[in-house]
Amino acid sequence: MDNGTVTFTYDGRVALRFQQALSHPPEKVWAVITEPQYLQEWFPAEVRFDVEPGSELTFHVTPEQVRRYGLPPDHTSTGTMITFRRGHILEYLWDAETLHWEIVPDGQGGSWLTLTHTVEEEESAYAHAPGWHAGLEVVAAQLEGRAIDWSPWDRAEELASSYRKNA
Repeated sequence: MDNGTVTFTYDGRVALRFQQALSHPPEKVWAVITEPQYLQEWFPAEVRFDVEPGSELTFHVTPEQVRRYGLPPDHTSTGTMITFRRGHILEYLWDAETLHWEIVPDGQGGSWLTLTHTVEEEESAYAHAPGWHAGLEVVAAQLEGRAIDWSPWDRAEELASSYRKNA
């Protein structure tokens, strides 16, 4: 998988963007980025997506975050669903950050999956990049039916040096 890119938006925020070609139809990709049984393997929180735009979302800390980073087990953060177009667009706020997932058919039975994570500070984009990269590697493995026999948390640590500013 290619590294994500970090760019500035028109309003001075910072966008971390990953685009991945997948040989699976949009419906299958959609399931892996929205359904709890898949998310629990790679998403950095426990969340259930309420599909109504404007609905409040609650992101719960994972047991791995408690273990690795000492976060309190009852830690939560909130967000708001912005756009939910089943099989195509999932966009929501997580605290003050925007996550925009888009799936586009590639015309050959596969899909393009794009994640754009917009944050306020450039350093935050670089800090999030290894985790999303590792998570998207898990997404690809899930789609291909491969066992997830590695930790995306450990993989993110391995990738961290490739996401340092000016690396």
